[in-house]
Amino acid sequence: MKMKRYILLMVIAVSVCSVAARNAFIADDLIGTWKYQISDVPPEYETGFLVFEQKENKTVGYVEGGEKNEMQALTVDQGKVTFTTENGSGVFKYSFMQTGDTLTGIIGSQYGDFPIKAIRQPKK
Repeated sequence: MKMKRYILLMVIAVSVCSVAARNAFIADDLIGTWKYQISDVPPEYETGFLVFEQKENKTVGYVEGGEKNEMQALTVDQGKVTFTTENGSGVFKYSFMQTGDTLTGIIGSQYGDFPIKAIRQPKK
């Protein structure tokens, strides 16, 4: 009976570690600079960069499009990436799905929702 409990406990432990490792891999796969393009907005807001970094075992980042805005409430889970930024124009909510070197999604604001696509840039 003890052996069955031990085996069950080991299976659970391995499963939990596998899920944690998979999520860490996905977050690590996001690290880098991504050039974005937003559709249906004025030209000065169309393009910029998303920069994701690893600091103190945590994924952090900022959006650079004219000015630099820190990502807040950044979450990465099974290819879904979400965060918000805030500046003088309001709060912007980003929601992406990652497929390889492409992020596709929506940026929501007080002005409406706009399609956004980002492509990973080569490392320098």
